[in-house]
Amino acid sequence: MLPDSMGGLAAIVGLLGLCVGSFLNVVIHRLPKMMEQEWQAQCAELRGEALSPASESLTLSTPRSRCPACGHKISALENIPLISYLLILKGKCAGCGTSISPRYPLVEAATGLLSAYTAWHFGPTLAMVGALLLVWSLIALAAIDLDTQLLPDSITLPLLWLGIAFNLAGTIVDLPTSTIGAMAGYLALWSVYWLFKLTTGKEGMGYGDFKLLAALGAWLGWQMLPTIILLSSVVGAIVGITLIVAARHGRNVPIPFGPYLAAAGVIALFWGPQLTNRYLGLIA
Repeated sequence: MLPDSMGGLAAIVGLLGLCVGSFLNVVIHRLPKMMEQEWQAQCAELRGEALSPASESLTLSTPRSRCPACGHKISALENIPLISYLLILKGKCAGCGTSISPRYPLVEAATGLLSAYTAWHFGPTLAMVGALLLVWSLIALAAIDLDTQLLPDSITLPLLWLGIAFNLAGTIVDLPTSTIGAMAGYLALWSVYWLFKLTTGKEGMGYGDFKLLAALGAWLGWQMLPTIILLSSVVGAIVGITLIVAARHGRNVPIPFGPYLAAAGVIALFWGPQLTNRYLGLIA
């Protein structure tokens, strides 16, 4: 495509990304609460107790978004990505004046920018559609893991199968590479988990991390796994040491690994082959 056409596509997809980012904020906030409600219902059923109705049943669409402090319902004008936060609400609830977390516009901005770059990088292809789904899922998973130290199966498992499905036609990698990537991704961190547990008696990571790396392997192929693991480990180590030293983060306080895997996955999606070739050139 011509540069002007690519720029127009990137702008359109970027605007779409802003809207998706607004929806991802809903997913990030509500999905863990929905999981908790489901767990409570399952526990009550196993105990043989009567299922008491939840005070408010949550889905991704109902009830209407509202301020957690005062219950003010968010109007359409107050829900325009970025513009509402920066220009209309100025970072505060219109009902009670409570500060709104800057995470909301940050998620929207990151989703919009990454979506625009995805369109620019891949062009109007099936690979662009798949890459957008991957990037959006990784943003949601990273934020949920930061908040709750959970990587929901309701995102990681469909993401894994979608990766294999998109690669049936060799969209990003060929099918054997995708399938081996899914298996190797899961087994790599599963092996590290059990080695660490048998050595120290402690759990070094959660099962969600295995599934996330398996999903990344399904999308990007087994060749990208060393790059993803190396990038996520280096960034995770730097951030962890910084938190311990500068912020007095307790050594026994767990640090979620999902955001680093997600960030490494995005980097590998766009620049993985170049980084791999550079790395192999350095050690050759």
